[in-house]
Amino acid sequence: MSVSVLSKTRARPWPLVTAAAVCLLSFAAFWVAQRLAHVNMLDVMVYRAEGETVRAGGDLYAMRATSANLGMTYPPFAALLFVPLTLVGVPLMRTLTTAGNLLLVVALVQLSLQLVRPSLSRADLWRTTLWVAAVVVWCEPVWTTLRYGQINLLIAVAVLWDLTRRRGSRWAGLGIGLATAVKLTPGLFVVLLLVAGLLLWRRDRTWNTWLRTAATATGVFLGTTLAVALALPADSKRFWTQTLFETGRVGFAEETANQSIRGVLARLMHTDDPGMWWAVTAAVLGGAAMVLAVRAAVRGDKAVAVIVCAFTALMISPISWSHHWVWCVPLLILLADRATRAWPVTGAVALAFASFALWWVPHDPGRPELDQNAGQMVLSAIYPLTATALLVGYAWTLRRRVAVKDRAEAKDQAEAKDQAVATGQGEDHAVATDRAAVRAQAVAKE
Repeated sequence: MSVSVLSKTRARPWPLVTAAAVCLLSFAAFWVAQRLAHVNMLDVMVYRAEGETVRAGGDLYAMRATSANLGMTYPPFAALLFVPLTLVGVPLMRTLTTAGNLLLVVALVQLSLQLVRPSLSRADLWRTTLWVAAVVVWCEPVWTTLRYGQINLLIAVAVLWDLTRRRGSRWAGLGIGLATAVKLTPGLFVVLLLVAGLLLWRRDRTWNTWLRTAATATGVFLGTTLAVALALPADSKRFWTQTLFETGRVGFAEETANQSIRGVLARLMHTDDPGMWWAVTAAVLGGAAMVLAVRAAVRGDKAVAVIVCAFTALMISPISWSHHWVWCVPLLILLADRATRAWPVTGAVALAFASFALWWVPHDPGRPELDQNAGQMVLSAIYPLTATALLVGYAWTLRRRVAVKDRAEAKDQAEAKDQAVATGQGEDHAVATDRAAVRAQAVAKE
C-alpha cells in the first residue's frame, strides 16, 4: 500500500524545534541571497507612492513612480491599504515587507496543508509547515514576489483563509471579498463558490457553505468598493470606466515574465497583441478548467477545486507575471500528498517552478521576446504549459476512473442477470433488473 509524503512525515516526525531551526536557517540564507542579488523591491516602492498620492489628494491613475515610470493598476481600495507604508522610512519599509512576506510564506504553507490534509494534528501541522516552508521559499514565484515586494502571498493567504474555515463560519468570504477589492482576479473564486453552491443546492435544497461564502465575498467586495467610491470618487470613476480596460498599462503582453495564455500567444505569434486568438483560447481553456473545478467541488474534493480555479485565473488573465504563480505552493503540497506512484510528476512540477527556466531566454530591454525561437518559447511558457499538462492529465484520470467504474457496474449487472435466470426467477425478473440498472445509471449521471 502506497504512503503519501505527508503520511511519511507524520509517521516519523522530526522534533518541532529542529523543523523551526531549519526553516529559520533557510529564511536567513534567503534574506542574505536577496541582499547579495541587490533586489530593488520595485513594486513596494510603487505601493508607497500610491499611498503618498492618497495622502496628498492627488490623481492615483496619473501617478508615476520609480525609474521604471510605473503607474497604478489596482482598484483604488489598494491605495488606501498602502497608506501605512508611508509612515516609516524606506529602509525600514523594505525590511518589514521582506519579514512580512516570509511570515506569509509560512501562513500559505499551513493553510495549504489544512486544505489538502485537514486531518493533520496541530503538532504535525506545524512541523510539516516549517519543513515545507524552508523549501518552497526558494521557488521562483516566491523568490520574485519578495524581490519586488509584491502582495501575491497576501492575496493567496486571504483566499485560502476563507476556504479552510470550519463549516458554518460567519467570516468565510471576508478574505476573498477583500482580495477581489484589491486585485480583481480572485473574483473567479466567487464564480466557483456560486456555481458549485447552486449545484449542491439543487441536489440537497439547503443553503450550503459554498453559497454562504459566495454571498459573503460578494457583499464584502461590493460594500468595500462602494465605500471607496464615496471616499475617492474621481479615482473610482476613472478606474471602473477607463483604467480597468487598459491592459497595456500593466506591461507588454509578450514579456517573458508574463506567464498567461495571452503572453504565450504573443510570443508564439511574434506580436504584442494576439487579439481574438487570446480571447477564444482563454474562453475554451478557462471554461473547460472551471468545469473540472466545479466537478471537484461537487464531489467534495475542495483542494483540487480551489487549486484548479487558482491556476485557471492565472492562465486566462491578460497579464500574469511569474510572481503571481505563488499558487504553486498549494499545488506542490497537493501533488506530494497524493503522489503514490506518480512521484515523477511531482518532481517535474517542482523542477518547473524551482528552475527559473523562464529567465534562461533573452529578456533584456529591446523586447527580444518578439523574436524567440521554438526552444525559447517553450522555456518562456513553462508555467502555463505545466498547468495545462496537469489539467489534461487530471481530466484523463477522471475519464479513466469513470470508464473503469462503468465496466465494473456492467459486469455486476450481467452477473446479476445470469444469476437471476439460473435460479429460475425468469426472464421477466432479468428484464426488470436491466431496467432498474438503466434507471440507476441515469440518476447517478444526473
